[in-house]
Amino acid sequence: MDAFIIRPATRADLPAVARLAALLVRLHHQFDPARFLCLEPLEPGYARFLGGELDDDDAVVLIAVRRDGRVVGYCYGRLEPRDWNELLDACGKIHDVYVDEAARGQGVAQALVEAMVERLESKGAPRVLLLSATPNVVAQRLFARLGFRPTMVEMTREKKP
Repeated sequence: MDAFIIRPATRADLPAVARLAALLVRLHHQFDPARFLCLEPLEPGYARFLGGELDDDDAVVLIAVRRDGRVVGYCYGRLEPRDWNELLDACGKIHDVYVDEAARGQGVAQALVEAMVERLESKGAPRVLLLSATPNVVAQRLFARLGFRPTMVEMTREKKP
């Protein structure tokens, strides 16, 4: 038996998912505080936001759960409409993937991403895309192994003092 299962999140899972989501936000903020906002406390806001997404047919929130019931990872994605500003046709988009540090290296992120792609494609997504923070090369290597390819580079410039 696997050490974890992937399943849709429920309302009862929201505190654990919000904890992981907050860690993801803090990680991005650590990468580049000028680019990535971090409005504490993060957990209540994420629980509220993702709770609303559970009711949206275009959204998917998946979790990785150990046999002991502990949530060790989550993935949030949704169907997105055509976006002329981004020159992007309708697609599935993975917005968040995060695995608790203690559970890394065990295939959790890969399982979450593959399950999310499957769910988004089953909802009609002709393609799935995601963004990755530039310093997060470990995640980028995983995404490349799973068949994702680079298509854009975001560049940021701060206002001069």
